[in-house]
Amino acid sequence: MSTYCEVAPGHPVHDAYHEHEYGVPSRDDAVICERLALEIFQAGLSWELVLRRREGIRAAFGGFAPVHVAGLGDEDRARLVADVRLIRNRRKIDAIITNAGVMCGLIDQYGSVAEWLDAHHPRERPEWVRLFGGTFRFTGPEVTNEFLMSLGYLPGAHAATCPVYSRIVALGPPWRAAERLPSPTKDPE
Repeated sequence: MSTYCEVAPGHPVHDAYHEHEYGVPSRDDAVICERLALEIFQAGLSWELVLRRREGIRAAFGGFAPVHVAGLGDEDRARLVADVRLIRNRRKIDAIITNAGVMCGLIDQYGSVAEWLDAHHPRERPEWVRLFGGTFRFTGPEVTNEFLMSLGYLPGAHAATCPVYSRIVALGPPWRAAERLPSPTKDPE
């Protein structure tokens, strides 16, 4: 089986995301909101389908500023479910809007969604999944894992042999900083 780092370079749909976004840390709340939305839309579908519809998704959600997305009402939800540019799944659309509202609360409390993520970092994958499951909607293990890898909070977005890997390491992604933390020591018995 091929890895994303083997198939994405040069691919007409995957290349730009692989080369410039996947695994790249971001502190921008709109980027974070969009990344979570894209992962939710991808659940059960192909990543290529999501990337092909990305510009339409971005336009339909007004660029993903959390306050804008959180303010979408019933008429907007009906419009989004009918919009052929999207993955027209009411549960996913509702979750994206609800999650944007949660993000607005996190921004009020922490200053940004990235600051909230930082406050809970580092964690092991199962701990992240529990945190996300109790905080957001439609964020099972795969959505949570891919979302956190896409923002550099978990390793694995790129193989160490991928040229993008060294560029991301140079940016100091959160997962890399967590690797350098001292290991907890055991209490003497």
